[in-house]
Amino acid sequence: MVSKVLLASPRGYCAGVERAVETVEKALDLYGPPVYVRKQIVHNLHVVRDLEARGAVFVEDERDVPEGETVVFSAHGVAPAVHEHAAAQQLRTLDATCPLVTKVHVQARRYASAGYTIVLIGHAGHEEVVGTMGEAPDSIVLVETVADVDALEFAEGTRLAYVTQTTLSVDETSEIIAALRRRFPDIHAPKKEDICYATSNRQWAVKEMLPEIDLLLVIGSRNSSNSNRLVETARAGGVAAHLIDDAGEIDETWLRGVTVAGVTSGASAPEKLVEQVCDWFRERGVSKIEPYRLVDEAVEFRLPIELRRELELAQVQEP
Repeated sequence: MVSKVLLASPRGYCAGVERAVETVEKALDLYGPPVYVRKQIVHNLHVVRDLEARGAVFVEDERDVPEGETVVFSAHGVAPAVHEHAAAQQLRTLDATCPLVTKVHVQARRYASAGYTIVLIGHAGHEEVVGTMGEAPDSIVLVETVADVDALEFAEGTRLAYVTQTTLSVDETSEIIAALRRRFPDIHAPKKEDICYATSNRQWAVKEMLPEIDLLLVIGSRNSSNSNRLVETARAGGVAAHLIDDAGEIDETWLRGVTVAGVTSGASAPEKLVEQVCDWFRERGVSKIEPYRLVDEAVEFRLPIELRRELELAQVQEP
């Protein structure tokens, strides 16, 4: 029977997600609904539903947005072609791409313009990867595993560099980078690793907590890369782990033989979902619910500049 629940720290919203969600909220306040959003603003079902209730309209393609309307680009980033389509339809665009993803895009463009072939470490089909590959489609090769690295073949004299998706497993990515360096000792590396601080911190927090828990519940949506990596981190450390969208998905059979349960949340999961999971345990008689260490993340990203200008203008015009 569960006698205690430990809450990982840090967990939940990162600065990039905070910025993206706030961008849609402020746009709705400023322009009124509808505000269109290309793809899910962040990979969390609850966040998307809450914004839909306020008047956000989510579309799969920027060309689905009526001419002249406002569209927000998600935190995962978009390819240059998306900006071109939006301009052709005279859309008012607000780019909520996480600045750490933008950094990877800039690196990819620089490497490509300098004549490098770029190896992108990431998950095929993920929106961030699609956006990054769109920056230099003729110069980027995607790898997902060490086996993919082993299969790479380049012409003699090819100058190589690598970049990574920002929400990968730190450990798995290190293995892939090591494999790249073994095969291609002269491969050029980014000055600073691309995996974002929030992804690294949340994986570190789970690793630190593993010796204290018998089970880990990760709150996050199925399409959230960083949430899935938290589940993998726990399982790699020998602790059972499950990904849940909310408290309603907890299966009580998971808790058989569990004395201490751990709870964490992916970088796009709001804290209210953690509170609901805590309430679920309280309803079943668990009174000891406490943080496992407290780590502060002081990172903040400013809203997109085009939105800041509009907000400042609106304030000036207020009577």
